[in-house]
Amino acid sequence: MHEHVVEFIQHYAYGGIFTLLVFGIVGVPIPDEFLLTFVGYLVFRRQLDFAPALGAAFAGSACGITVSYLLGRTAGTWALQRFGKWVHLTEKDMQRAHDWFARFGGWSITFGYYVAGVRHLTALAAGMAKLEPPKFAGFAYTGALLWSTTFIGLGVFLGERWHEGSRPFRHLSVTAFVVVLMLAAAYGIWRLVKDRATP
Repeated sequence: MHEHVVEFIQHYAYGGIFTLLVFGIVGVPIPDEFLLTFVGYLVFRRQLDFAPALGAAFAGSACGITVSYLLGRTAGTWALQRFGKWVHLTEKDMQRAHDWFARFGGWSITFGYYVAGVRHLTALAAGMAKLEPPKFAGFAYTGALLWSTTFIGLGVFLGERWHEGSRPFRHLSVTAFVVVLMLAAAYGIWRLVKDRATP
């Protein structure tokens, strides 16, 4: 998959960045952080320009998360049941995302980009929860800009070491997902115990 991403970006440049991130954010298994870090490396090599590369990454991320939000808002459970298998989503995954969104609100959309397995789901949960479009846009598009800038900037900073240096960050993303799940579970248990203890 990684080799195909490299070839696609090298061939289609900014259009490739946009296209892959649209599908990646919707839920197709594309290595998003790898993609963005490689884009940063191409900027470092001056094969791409920073501003249009960041613009393509932001636009692709924003479009992808908007599609997910609209699916959640208009189709919700039906879309999950019919198409979930194609993007490796289950009802259990969706319930987890819904619980995450209920606890942390719009900020889970903004910072969910940085957590593997969350960015694909929080927009669906926000749509199913009927979060108002202006609020969704504020949280989602801010997150898209921050996330894109972070990993493209990382690729520029690492330069020739982009591939080796990006691995710890990808592992950190997975670790963050596990930690966040544990914290959310602990918070849920605490609230349950507190509610039962309240007369």
